[in-house]
Amino acid sequence: MKVLAINGSCRKDGNTAILINRAFKALEAEGIETEMVQLAGEIIRGCVDCGYCKLAKDGKCAINNDPINEIIQKMIQADGIILGSPTYFADISPELKALIDRTGRVCRCAGNVLKYKPGAAVIAVRRGGAIHAFDSINHYFQIQEMIIPGCNYWNIGFGGPSGQVAEDDEAMATMRILGENMAYLLKKLQ
Repeated sequence: MKVLAINGSCRKDGNTAILINRAFKALEAEGIETEMVQLAGEIIRGCVDCGYCKLAKDGKCAINNDPINEIIQKMIQADGIILGSPTYFADISPELKALIDRTGRVCRCAGNVLKYKPGAAVIAVRRGGAIHAFDSINHYFQIQEMIIPGCNYWNIGFGGPSGQVAEDDEAMATMRILGENMAYLLKKLQ
């Protein structure tokens, strides 16, 4: 089994990656393989509503000058998905939003290929707006008919400067529990 995480932060290995890696540690302890794709440095355009995915139904986006088609294939192959983002003006990063818009449409048009996969949102925040960002990702999972594993609290960690989120003990514990619950769910679905 494998869980793919997509880090929507513009900071490679920053607070969002720290949170995801803590969930990964719990997943790996349960024998589940993990992989993180980091969008930092990538220029990802949003959906242009060209209709290609609706006609082709092949799991590919017509825009092919960015990593989205490769990520779609990784998402299809993964057993579970984590989407992580910092909080930008009370929402997710523009790169993750573009990924959601494009993968969402392509995956639904290709036969709803993410249906029944566990999906978890992870949010890094300096101060406020995290719940809206958390909801944005969870709405994606819901419309894809994915299964959202519960946790003991919302999957949110507080920290400003890169690395500071590791000092949020409650967030680190929450990420551990998220990883454990996702592992449990993956094993039950197998």
